Amino acid sequence: MSESLPNDLDDQSPSRADAVIERVLSRAGTAVAAGGTARTDYDGDQFDREERAALRRVDNLSTELEDITEVEYRQLRLEKVVLVGQWSHGTAAEAEVGLRELAALAETAGSQVLDGVLQRRPHPDPATYIGKGKAQEVKEIVAAVGADTVVVNDDLAPSQRRALEDVVKVKVIDRTALILDIFAQHAKSKEGKAQVELAQLEYLLPRLRGWGDSMSRQAGGQVGGAAAGMGSRGPGETKIELDRRRIHTRMAQLRRQIKAMEPARNVRRDRRLSLPNVAIVGYTNAGKSSLLNRVTGAGVLVENALFATLDPTVRRSQTPDGREFTVSDTVGFVRDLPHQLVAAFSSTLEEVAHADLMLHVVDASHPDPESQISAVRTVLADVPGADQVKEVLVLNKADIAEPETLMRLRARPEVTIEVSALTGAGISELMELVAHQLPRPEVKVDVLVPYTRGDLINEAHLHGEILEESHEPEGTRLVAMVDDGLAARLQAAALAA
Repeated sequence: MSESLPNDLDDQSPSRADAVIERVLSRAGTAVAAGGTARTDYDGDQFDREERAALRRVDNLSTELEDITEVEYRQLRLEKVVLVGQWSHGTAAEAEVGLRELAALAETAGSQVLDGVLQRRPHPDPATYIGKGKAQEVKEIVAAVGADTVVVNDDLAPSQRRALEDVVKVKVIDRTALILDIFAQHAKSKEGKAQVELAQLEYLLPRLRGWGDSMSRQAGGQVGGAAAGMGSRGPGETKIELDRRRIHTRMAQLRRQIKAMEPARNVRRDRRLSLPNVAIVGYTNAGKSSLLNRVTGAGVLVENALFATLDPTVRRSQTPDGREFTVSDTVGFVRDLPHQLVAAFSSTLEEVAHADLMLHVVDASHPDPESQISAVRTVLADVPGADQVKEVLVLNKADIAEPETLMRLRARPEVTIEVSALTGAGISELMELVAHQLPRPEVKVDVLVPYTRGDLINEAHLHGEILEESHEPEGTRLVAMVDDGLAARLQAAALAA
């Protein structure tokens, strides 16, 4: 049994065809909302936005010269895609939400979604994923709308992808390949690029394929002729084996590069250890970067697209009682995030395990926020130590959320708070909650610090809690709650006076 969007577009009136496409591409209440992203002054200058938009491909551009007959035809255009989804449990509405999320992913990758098909079956077809008959229907839809790519909302086995391509006669990619493509476009730092390339190579390795005899020819033996010389004769390697060996070599190089970046990352983290750290995590496009801008004025990229933020950003902020802390913005998560990416970005996700508090940002306007919370928890389960970090559910976009959804989320056992990063509603209450949840210094000191050590007094004001402070002829009398390290330095300064 299958459920699909109408595929007889040739027989439909233009208005009916438009209605079908509008239904597939509807963003109301999903990860991407219609009308673009509204920004506030808290979002800063957004230079990354201009750069990313300047490099975006534009539809309907062509380099064809009409007055010259024999020229190579080149066209810079958006890929036109048809989506294919499948579901075996849950409701049809939930399956459509998943397909709309796939549409948002495809648009973020730089494509134009033309149509979509949903199929219900107990398990995927082992040969073509959707079955030969449905594959023929998808082929007809592709021909009717003029698509050049089919995107499947699942992970395909290499044999399934090849078999489906043989039927539909256009390129077929799966959900993992699509997400990897988005990550490759958005990674900017050296470490981020290395992590994405490693994930792509891990995905590519079992999917190498060749055509004709070119991939089966062997080097070695007598192929090279007598000039090959002694010691070079043997079974040799096929072209595909050579490619696999090169990929393994490149993956080893990337792992060494990422490992070599670890000391510098640890040094940066150690410099921040004197300050409490708050990590912002959540589903992609839930509003994490907007919240970071609202809390710290960081001015990081805010875009109405999935995975707009890849490279982690760390900024400073202050609690209402004056204590400083750092805020880390991390990569967004998504349902069925490719395991290659989780492994490759493990060093980035370590920021969460080293945090004192985790702000789990939830898109409260989404029709199924519970599934997004579950997806984030699934990824964090693979990060050692992340389950020990205190968690606060930040219900973002509360200004446009359904009251029933908010009521349902409030009933969860975790600490929850409703905010709107766009309007600023609830931000002051969030800062009060952060001040309450962050660990407080536990060591009480009563010392007389010489005036020559004003740096220690300043550090106590920034990182501790001042209970009493007075100025005496010999120095500053300080009664404060501080951490162990600062307490030792204050005691040493008092004794040396």
